[in-house]
Parts: sequence; structure tokens; C-alpha cells
Amino acid sequence: MAAKGNWTIVFEDKIVIKNHAEGASEGIGYTIDNDAFWNDPKFSNIWAIHHGTSVTSDEVEYRDTTPHSSFADANIGDISQFTNKWDAAHLAQLQSNWDNDNVEGETEAEKITRLGARPTSYSS
Repeated sequence: MAAKGNWTIVFEDKIVIKNHAEGASEGIGYTIDNDAFWNDPKFSNIWAIHHGTSVTSDEVEYRDTTPHSSFADANIGDISQFTNKWDAAHLAQLQSNWDNDNVEGETEAEKITRLGARPTSYSS
């Protein structure tokens, strides 16, 4: 792919990456273990997606010799089908980080004062 996107989806690795331009630390990616999702026939010829590039004709890369295309021209649905999965995985990570950031003898109220409330939602 010629241009880095705000979102990168690598089908072979089943990974969705939110890049720095979208407010994440550089390249935070989560593997999405959902074979039913990845095996959807509409994705069968897609190798990778770089969504939100300055070169929109180069957003979707195919497994065969099909020329790269824009996300819209690939006719595979909305980017939210990927970003929603990333958001859910990121929320689970934020919650795990919060749950595991403990100080011996600290009460829950003290933990909330130190860290803020436990995350309950996340939206890109």
C-alpha cells in the first residue's frame, strides 16, 4: 500500500490497528478472534485495508492481481464493522489495566481517586 491509513486491517493476521492519527499510540492493534467475521465471503479476496489515506484509490489491497481500490469501491460495508471490534477489544484492555493496577491496602474509593472510574465504554 502506498499510503498509511488511520486504520489498518490485515486479514491474514485477523488484526485491526488504530494508527496515531486517530488518537491511539502509534499502531495499537488487536487480534480479533472471530472466524465467522473474517470468513465472510465479501472479504475472501482482500489482503489488507488502509482506511483514511490521502490516496483513496489505494485503500484496499487484494490477494490476487485485482488493482488496489478505494474502500467505497470495494463494496464491503462500512469501516465501523472493524472499528467497533477494535473499540470493544480496547475497552477490554483498558478495563484489564484498571483491574490490575492495584496498590496494597488501597480501598476502591482510593483507587478511583487515583485512577478515575473504571472504564465502561470506549468509542473511536
